[in-house]
Amino acid sequence: MILIAYDGSADATAAIADAGKVLAGHPAVVLTIWEPLSELMARTPAGFGLMAGMSNPDDVDDATRRAAERVAEEGAELARRAGLDASARARPANGTVADSILEQADRANATAIVMGSRGRTGLRSRLLGSVSQSVVQRADRAVFVAPSPVVAEVRRERLRPGRGSEA
Repeated sequence: MILIAYDGSADATAAIADAGKVLAGHPAVVLTIWEPLSELMARTPAGFGLMAGMSNPDDVDDATRRAAERVAEEGAELARRAGLDASARARPANGTVADSILEQADRANATAIVMGSRGRTGLRSRLLGSVSQSVVQRADRAVFVAPSPVVAEVRRERLRPGRGSEA
């Protein structure tokens, strides 16, 4: 079983395509993590003060969960088109996104985790953090990290000037 972390981004989409090239035919779970509003608000300066004005925070969580389920199903469809035997799974965050990915990989008994990388470097990476870096550093199984398509193109051009994506 392969666990594919998917958030709907171009980077996650590219990771699915790359996974299909290497892992076609394998069973996979495409995972989308969503954050419950109470946890999101607890990390913001205004915090629970904003929640007090909401009629029903559970309605927000229901909508967020449904949106995550749609994203996960979109990812599973991409994975199936890429040759993987994929199903969709949306789960609420339990701690950080990296924590949640590792927990779900364990629950799925995944032999590997596949994810995209945004390609952040330097200060931006330090400030915003890197989910893929955190997963790689803490995983007890193989982790395949596909580079952002934009970053990959820049790197190809540096390695093979003038050839770019033709290579």
